[in-house]
Amino acid sequence: MAAVTQHLSTRHLLGIKDLTAEDIHLIFHTSDNFKEVINRPIRKVPSLRDVTIANLFFENSTRTRISFELAEKRLSADVVNFSASSSSVKKGETLLDTVNNILSMKVDMVVMRHPAPCAPKFLSEHIDANIINAGDGTHEHPTQALLDAFSMQEKVGRLTGKKVAIFGDILHSRVALSNIFCLQKLGAEVTVCGPPTLIPKHIERLGVHVSYNRDETLAWCDIANILRIQLERQDIKYFPSLREYAQYFGVDRRALDRTGKELVVMHPGPINRGVEISSDVADSEHSIILQQVENGVAVRMAILYLLAART
Repeated sequence: MAAVTQHLSTRHLLGIKDLTAEDIHLIFHTSDNFKEVINRPIRKVPSLRDVTIANLFFENSTRTRISFELAEKRLSADVVNFSASSSSVKKGETLLDTVNNILSMKVDMVVMRHPAPCAPKFLSEHIDANIINAGDGTHEHPTQALLDAFSMQEKVGRLTGKKVAIFGDILHSRVALSNIFCLQKLGAEVTVCGPPTLIPKHIERLGVHVSYNRDETLAWCDIANILRIQLERQDIKYFPSLREYAQYFGVDRRALDRTGKELVVMHPGPINRGVEISSDVADSEHSIILQQVENGVAVRMAILYLLAART
C-alpha cells in the first residue's frame, strides 16, 4: 500500500473525483482507528468537541442520515438536524438563504443531501464551512463509495487487480459513479451489468467494461456490488416487470452456485428483496452487507475528523 499522508488534499468532500489515492488511503487508515473506538465499551472520543455540524437533508434518507449523526455524536460534535420537509424551503426560501441562516448560528461543517447534482459544490463556492456531499441527485455519493471500498479491502485485501462488478440501476445511481471513481483510483477493474436501458450511454469512456449478462459477469468478478432499482427516479418503464428483472439480472443463490467459486456480495441498501437480490444471498455467508453498515460509521467519523483538521 502507498505511504499514508497526514492531511487530506481538499477541505471539502464533494465527490471521489476530487480525492487522490493518498487521500483514500488516509481515510481508510483513520477509519481503522475509529473502528476500534466504536467497538470498545466507551464508544465516544472528544475529537470534535468544539465543532458544530449541520445535517441538511433535502431528500429523504434513513441509513445515511443516521450513520452521519451517529458518527458526529461519537466524535462529541454538536449536531443540528435540518429537514427540508419541515423548513422554510417549503415557503420558497432558497438553498443559499437556508444555509446562510444556519451558518449565522456558527456552524463549522455541513453534511448535505440534495436532489440537484452539484448542489454541494455550489455551496462550497459561497460559504466558508466544510461541505460533505451525502448524495447529490444522480451524480455522486462519495461516503458510500468510500465505505464500500473500505469494506471490500477489509474482506479481500488490497484492491489492486481485483475484479468488481456493479449490478443494477447504473443510470439513476449516484453510488455507481462514486464506486467507479473510487475503485479505479485503488487499482481495481470494474464492470457494470444491467439491462441496456439502465446502462448510461458512453459509460465505457470512464474505463469500465459493460455487460448485459448476469451469469457471465458473476463468473468474471471477485466482488459483486448490487444496487437497488430506483423506481422513484424512473419516469418511464425501463424493463417489462420486476419479475422479469429478477429473472435475468437479480442475484439469487442459484446464480451464485453456478459460478462454482466464493464471491463477496454487497448492497448499499435499502434492499428490494426478491428483485435485485434474494434473501438467501443477502443473508448468506457471501454477504458483507451488515459490515458495510458498521463500517459506514467508522468511515464517516474519519472523514469528519480529517476535514475538521483541515479547517
